[in-house]
Amino acid sequence: MGHVARRQILVGALGALSALALTGSSAAAPRRPGRGDMRGVWLATVANRDWPSRKGLTAAEQRAELLVHLDTAVRRKLNAVILQVRPTADALWPSPYEPWAECLTGRQGRHPGWDPLGTAVKEAHRRGLELHAWCNPYRVANHTELTRLSPSHPARANPGWVLPYGGKLYYNPGLPEVRRFVQDAMLDAVRRYDVDALHWDDYFYPYPVKGETFDDSAAYAAYGAGFATLGDWRRHNTDLLVREMGERIRQVRPGVRFGISPFGVWRNEAADPQGSRTRAGVGTYDDLYADTRKWVREGWLDYVCPQLYWNVGFEAADYAELVRWWAATVRGTSVDLYAGEALYKAGNPAQGTAWQDPAELSRHLTLAKSHPEVRGHVFFAGREMREDRIGAMRRVVQDHYH
Repeated sequence: MGHVARRQILVGALGALSALALTGSSAAAPRRPGRGDMRGVWLATVANRDWPSRKGLTAAEQRAELLVHLDTAVRRKLNAVILQVRPTADALWPSPYEPWAECLTGRQGRHPGWDPLGTAVKEAHRRGLELHAWCNPYRVANHTELTRLSPSHPARANPGWVLPYGGKLYYNPGLPEVRRFVQDAMLDAVRRYDVDALHWDDYFYPYPVKGETFDDSAAYAAYGAGFATLGDWRRHNTDLLVREMGERIRQVRPGVRFGISPFGVWRNEAADPQGSRTRAGVGTYDDLYADTRKWVREGWLDYVCPQLYWNVGFEAADYAELVRWWAATVRGTSVDLYAGEALYKAGNPAQGTAWQDPAELSRHLTLAKSHPEVRGHVFFAGREMREDRIGAMRRVVQDHYH
């Protein structure tokens, strides 16, 4: 989902991811999904990817654009919107922990004149849509200058929490006080609003950047005793974040679900016999220090939505193989599996031949039906849901969403 923000594999390498208004009545709103039958869309706010269309719109203009996205979801016969509400350690609600998001007004910390998350929850539910609050746990900024952050930003008050890497700023996942703080900040949304789920994307430890080191050596020296390797300690930190967050959500508001949309490859079979038959340049276990398979097997999540952003037959990471692997991974657990779909690739001339075929995404849903563990799909992202460049989403609706 970065989702600007989402990632794709090239053979042996990590690649970077990369509106027309539709209006409509909510009279024929779809039912809300509960467990299974997910038909969702990610709506990204980081860097104004999907919404708001630009910084500095008036409150009325921002609200009008949001309602267009919700109405589009209804027209596409969806039943859930996953709205990014904490894009860069800032908030789309009046949080006591973090400043107002920069994507709203262009100035982090400035009140936008309305409550975007509160409005989104109310208007989504009025249309029969679930609203999942999507947060990024550790990303602080898409630059490395602390002084550019709002004066009230916690990262400025606690510069020892922050590490620069790859041209960005991140909270240090190895610090217990950081882990507690980011949990508190995200739980505030769960306490305040009738959200249906709290949702995380694929960023834990950052994606590797060639020639750079994520320098958490001081934290490792302080807290890493008893771990054989730095990687084991980092995975332990991420495990704690996930397990504790699931437990705290259930304490704060029972019934709110906890979901994560990890990068689609856990490990390649060449590195681990339990891995997928892929040759991906990145895997969550070794590169992001996120043992996504363990989280599912331990039942720490309510749903997992891996980003399966490759076409059927793609040599390094075949969609069909990854659906098979994830179906086997959730089998026998209480965790629902939803497939993350690369709508953003459909009709994009920078993508391969398969993505110029309007039927590619529809084939994904047809294939997934042979795996009963797949209980739905989520599409990235809102802008492409509205534009539907080559009619790929229209084809999905025609073929599958009667």
